[in-house]
Amino acid sequence: MKIGIYPGTFDPITHGHTDIITRSLRVFDKVVVALAPNPSKHPLFSLTERLEMIRVVMKDIQQVEVTHFDGLLVDYVQRYGAHAIIRGLRAISDFEHEFQMALINRKIAKQVETVFLMTSEEYSYLSSTIIKDVASHGGALTEFLHPEVARQLQERIRSLKT
Repeated sequence: MKIGIYPGTFDPITHGHTDIITRSLRVFDKVVVALAPNPSKHPLFSLTERLEMIRVVMKDIQQVEVTHFDGLLVDYVQRYGAHAIIRGLRAISDFEHEFQMALINRKIAKQVETVFLMTSEEYSYLSSTIIKDVASHGGALTEFLHPEVARQLQERIRSLKT
């Protein structure tokens, strides 16, 4: 069984993320969506909330497992017994950063591959940061997020404004 690990902060999970996850299943038998803590980011949602949102969005896809990890990603990939890291690319700027990460990961663990998937054109502009900005200005979210995730984001934004 070929297993791919798709790491990210997912704050919140967007249609762009789900696009990468579902398309990854064309390459892998199982995709593990691994929530990564990122000390340089200050998530709007807690780890538990983000895990639950991802589980709601992915609930009908049996080949997807949702989890989290601490420490180095390559260590987690090896412990899990996965075959590759999955990364989505929206633009050239994404590639530069992801290329550096793939090289350092390969230096640490030669057997861990990184697979890059280009984001579908309809999601190429989408990021969690942009979506949070749209939400903070009262914009519609249904084109970008699962309805339950949109509801939670709108609720969180409202609570921060009061």
